Amino acid sequence: MSTRTFRITVRGSFDALTEAQRAELAADAAQHDMLHATFTAEGHLTYDADLTARPFFAFRFLDSGEAEEDILDATARAELAAESWLTERGYGFKRLSSQAQDLSLAPLSKRQRKAAARAEN
Repeated sequence: MSTRTFRITVRGSFDALTEAQRAELAADAAQHDMLHATFTAEGHLTYDADLTARPFFAFRFLDSGEAEEDILDATARAELAAESWLTERGYGFKRLSSQAQDLSLAPLSKRQRKAAARAEN
């Protein structure tokens, strides 16, 4: 059985942040910019620097499993990790939602199809 790679995105919005928390997040906003978004095992957080107008965030997680059903456990782990990260720092949050993708089921791009065809010949 082959290993499957899962990409999980956990989205939500910050809630009831104090001015100190807003200032802390704003100071770190450059390293959490959407342009630097990546999927990592520990989760990568992105959010907009203007939290007053756009209080939304996204965590991007990379996980793996042996079977298609393992994506459910991976999603639960990602949600728990996001909740833990926010709670440990005292950041209020609401409306968490998750989206997961099994990369083994993702359609191949044009470049990948050409490479696969060359490998078969």
